[in-house]
Amino acid sequence: MKQTALRRAATVSAVAAVFLLGLAGPAAAHVTVNPGSATQGGYTKVSFRVPNESDTASTTKLEINLPVESPIGSVSVKPVPGWTAAPEKSKLTTPVKVHDSEITEAVTKITWTAAAGSEIKPGTFQEFDVSLGPLPQVDKMVFKALQTYSDGTIVRWIDEPTTDGTEPESPAPVLKLAAASAAPSAAASAPAAVATGEESDSGGSGAAWGIAGLVAGLAGLVLGLLAYRKAATPAPGATPTA
Repeated sequence: MKQTALRRAATVSAVAAVFLLGLAGPAAAHVTVNPGSATQGGYTKVSFRVPNESDTASTTKLEINLPVESPIGSVSVKPVPGWTAAPEKSKLTTPVKVHDSEITEAVTKITWTAAAGSEIKPGTFQEFDVSLGPLPQVDKMVFKALQTYSDGTIVRWIDEPTTDGTEPESPAPVLKLAAASAAPSAAASAPAAVATGEESDSGGSGAAWGIAGLVAGLAGLVLGLLAYRKAATPAPGATPTA
């Protein structure tokens, strides 16, 4: 009777786990950007990971929108076999400086389109690499994405992060940006380096002289012992003295 109750409890738990996994699966399979963090002012390579959520249709197109309010001066895409990438530029309301030069337009959208036979099939995913920089001085970048299927369905991953930390229904890929840590200047570190070098040389010389003195002292001690033994040992045929 006890074993039957245990079997029933295990069966109920297994069914509940499968049900919960079934609910969590589709919500987790959205377009993401990887890695999810980078440094402000730096350059980085990100990958937009696109899973196929359909059981019957294939993904034929991906559109990634770069935030216009935080433009990026340099954007380049890595070729993906079987896919055509088409970056689109837009005029900027306020020019931005990149390497001491102002730019008045920037890439604000990239569209990848699959050739016949290269679509993202059900149960598979594809990654699209992009090089970005210099990254803006903001805490995050939201890349709104549109995923088009072969049956005409368009899934819009455009929901921005919520203030309470819960995941929205159709979350957009988010790249979190952290401020660059302040590095010490070369002028400030130079005196310390010189002082360290001098201390190292002085310490090395002192150690060398100390070792030489120790070796000389041991040699003198050995020679003294040998001389003592020679003096204490009687010559052959000599009568030992009391």
